[in-house]
Parts: sequence; C-alpha cells; structure tokens
Amino acid sequence: MNKSELIQQAAIRSGLSKRDTELALNAALEVMGEALAQGDKVQLMGFGAFETKDRAPRTARNPKTLEPVELPASRTVSFRPGKALKESVAL
Repeated sequence: MNKSELIQQAAIRSGLSKRDTELALNAALEVMGEALAQGDKVQLMGFGAFETKDRAPRTARNPKTLEPVELPASRTVSFRPGKALKESVAL
C-alpha cells in the first residue's frame, strides 16, 4: 500500500474528504519526524513505537573488492510493533 492508497482508505473509513485526510496524515507524519529528529520516542498504542538509535562507527567490507571501508557513526530510526499489531499480522 502506498501513501495515496492509505489516504483513500482512511478517507473512506473516517468519512472525511481525501484532501482533509491527506492534510491530517501529512501533519501527523511531520510531527512524528520532528519528534524523532529531536531524539524523542513516538508511541502509537496498539500499533508500535518509533525511536532513534545511534550506531557506533565501524569497519565494513566492500563486497565487490573486499577492501575494508570505515563507516562513520550515524543515527537511524527503528520500529518496534505493538502487541495488537503483532497479533493481527500473525498467521
């Protein structure tokens, strides 16, 4: 499912127009992005939690040449699904 399909389905279920649904989704994603950029954790009960994690600098290998490559420290976003989401997806 892509973003436009998500907006369409959310508009149908909420009774809002597609335009209003798109504005609400964009605002929510913007707020979540800003919170994560500040290092905050974003928890959506029943869905899951997004948080940032710091990666230490490390040495990796170029798979083509097998030469070592130094990777700098970085920050990434991780997602941990909530119990309700896990149960709804489980076989």
